[in-house]
Amino acid sequence: MKIGNIDLGSRPVMLAPMEDVTDQSFRLICKELGADMTYSEFVSADALIRNIAATTRKLSIDEGERPTAIQIYGRETAPMVEAARMVEEAKPDILDINFGCPVKKVAGKGAGAGMLRDIPKMLEITREVVKAVKLPVTVKTRLGWDHESKIIVELAEQLQDCGIQALTVHGRTRSQMYNGQADWEMIARVKENPRLTIPVIGNGDITTPQRLVEAFDRYGVDGVMVGRAAIGNPWIFSDMKQTLLYGEVREPMTLSQKFGILRRQIDESISRIDQYRGILHIRRHLAVCSLFKGIPFFRETRIKMLRAETRQELFDIIESVEEQLAAGLTLNQ
Repeated sequence: MKIGNIDLGSRPVMLAPMEDVTDQSFRLICKELGADMTYSEFVSADALIRNIAATTRKLSIDEGERPTAIQIYGRETAPMVEAARMVEEAKPDILDINFGCPVKKVAGKGAGAGMLRDIPKMLEITREVVKAVKLPVTVKTRLGWDHESKIIVELAEQLQDCGIQALTVHGRTRSQMYNGQADWEMIARVKENPRLTIPVIGNGDITTPQRLVEAFDRYGVDGVMVGRAAIGNPWIFSDMKQTLLYGEVREPMTLSQKFGILRRQIDESISRIDQYRGILHIRRHLAVCSLFKGIPFFRETRIKMLRAETRQELFDIIESVEEQLAAGLTLNQ
């Protein structure tokens, strides 16, 4: 699969853009573990052109994570064009436009998935951004605003006509948020449209290697984007790539390796920001990590993690969990 001149190989698996999740450190870890491409956190066009420090930091790219995309969102054409030019200066491989974020503070103001209620404006923004930059421009969006307006098949053609070079479809409407099941049959309809020639990337409910394989084999997408299933579990990319290559996970990561990755995430989060804010950030990853669900008193442990305020507190909790799991594995042998 190619996006412009970026060759992602056959059946690429990508890390989805997620606010407060896909910072540079997490992207690099996922890349090392098998992600074929990574996406930045959401970059607000309005905040970027005002040079808000927290937003401009999101443009930082590590050479080791390439190919990578920076994703922008906004509701007005001029700021989106200006932001696109600023993003181009940061030299990502791809510029992605977010027309899919469903949260109220974004969609409720007309940006993200809110654009699904103003298709002419969506198309205007897309055309102007494509004209403004030399980067390949892609779009991520949803099926439609609600169940009564699943317009993605026609919309995909319109976006292609604007000049985008790939389309990612999350298989839910905005009104669904993240509830219910993603509609992969609708994603398949987009891919099956003979008038659509750009790559189609599917997104939604890809939580296991088996679902990944099904997305390619049954629904025929060109690429798959993995989102929430990677939070706290970046090694999912290793399992998925092995399954695509061999039909199974031949070399699962050890508990020691997985806990090593969690410790690395803590240290890099603190180093990137500071101890207080870095821990606030990384606790979101730790709280949903599947490793912790295999221990007794999981709820109490999770509460301790969410209340931890220092690196040492988090490391002590992780060490305790690792010991519990190791002891449990030994007893089962």
